[in-house]
Amino acid sequence: MRNTFINHLTELAKENKNIFLLVGDVGYNVIEKFKKYFPDRFLNVGVAEQNMTSIAAGLASQGYHVFTYSIANFPTFRCAEQIRNDIDYHNLPVTIVSVGGGVSYGNLGYSHHAIQDYGLIRMMPNFKIASPGDSNEVISVLNYLTKSPQPSYLRLGKNTENNYTSYKKNIVAGKWYPLPSNKGHENVILSTGTSLKWVMNNIERFKKKDIYTLPLWGMSEKQKQKSISRQFSSIITVEDHLYDCGFGSWLKESINFSNTNRSIQSLALSTEVTSMVSSEENILKKMRIYN
Repeated sequence: MRNTFINHLTELAKENKNIFLLVGDVGYNVIEKFKKYFPDRFLNVGVAEQNMTSIAAGLASQGYHVFTYSIANFPTFRCAEQIRNDIDYHNLPVTIVSVGGGVSYGNLGYSHHAIQDYGLIRMMPNFKIASPGDSNEVISVLNYLTKSPQPSYLRLGKNTENNYTSYKKNIVAGKWYPLPSNKGHENVILSTGTSLKWVMNNIERFKKKDIYTLPLWGMSEKQKQKSISRQFSSIITVEDHLYDCGFGSWLKESINFSNTNRSIQSLALSTEVTSMVSSEENILKKMRIYN
């Protein structure tokens, strides 16, 4: 995903002179292409993510659409005050790019587990969460974000470059997108972000269920969810995140879960993963159902 991101951002920046990239001393062998083409719109701020976020806000206030780029929790939890006060409350066009969402860096331990980031960002009134499931969705959401600059969070997997979805030319925030292989079932899986790879690797568990993705969501998309969900008999949300304050709980809040007769469950990570140091594959075995 990160390669797709930087390649497409570079192409977009050739036309959009307002795109600016800040990195937190990471991304070697990835970000060089952007730096080569646009040295005057690139800055490595060092291991100083809070400072990076405030610099981004300053540049955005002068007309730039700024992308900040770092690993997992570092551009989010470390910068929570700057995200809220400098970006969200001023409604500035800054896109926070987190590489290694979920447990992509599981072998580095809990400091690198990004499993509470949805909870932080979805509390921000002006933020849009862009959580693509594959490379096609990376391109789709990047096109959306650059056409509609706003506070946004782009959550990328570390090495996932596979494609399961089709390209979405005019992607709509809050809309569920079916996989091309769907058969018209009323029982569905709703995935966001890199958890789509886990769904596809465990496809035998989901026979007679169609698969949908929701790559763009946030506080402002809640009202759309009730009418969309009425089309289905049962829904299972899937995320590489803790259940509380995650994607599944967001959906249940959105459709007033207590007043619906539909079956809605969530597959999410259990809290025991917070102390695990292991591969992404092993940690994702701790997915469990929440009713």
